[in-house]
Amino acid sequence: MQVRLISVTTPCFEFENRPLTAEGLIAYCARVSSPNQENLDYGRLLAYCIEHRHWSIFEMADMTVEIVTSRAIAPQILRHRSFQFQEFSQRYAKAQTVEKYRPRRQDSKNRQNSLDDLDSETLQWFDDAQENITRLSMETYKEALERGIAKECARMLLPLGTQTKLYMKGSVRSWIHYLQVRTEMSTQKEHRDIAEEIKKVFCAEFPVTSGALGWI
Repeated sequence: MQVRLISVTTPCFEFENRPLTAEGLIAYCARVSSPNQENLDYGRLLAYCIEHRHWSIFEMADMTVEIVTSRAIAPQILRHRSFQFQEFSQRYAKAQTVEKYRPRRQDSKNRQNSLDDLDSETLQWFDDAQENITRLSMETYKEALERGIAKECARMLLPLGTQTKLYMKGSVRSWIHYLQVRTEMSTQKEHRDIAEEIKKVFCAEFPVTSGALGWI
């Protein structure tokens, strides 16, 4: 699992010879009806908007991140339809690797939960099983390509653990919702780990907003 910042909205003008940040742009647009529109002190304004759920102003700036994960986790991310995505295509490029995961025990009381308390023998069995399946699938996939089978067909031989890369672009409003939902314990751990890494990036790029949300 890897997360990397790709871009953040950059305003095309300055105030008092100071570059305007993405958060500054949000505040500038929020003050469209105010004579004090160019005020660079906007901490209380953004906090007020969050407190009173004036979410539309947070659509004025975007952030794009790069995510490297598996085909098993990517569909959970792609469900967030307020974002725009670009994903690595196994139709046009050769799959390179398969990610390995540590197994957990199914929670008998909650189908959306798993527990990290499996014995060492079971952990080793699962690790060996992943190794065997990865080796067989990648060898068979490679042979299929060598036989001239199209990538879009050969990929059917690959497991869900096959690594993929995607770019995820959304407004600050969308990111706030995504991070609130996907950092909850009800989210699968592998996806939650991604969300936690994105949250670190978000807090660094939008510190005032993150502070108002109680994230820093």
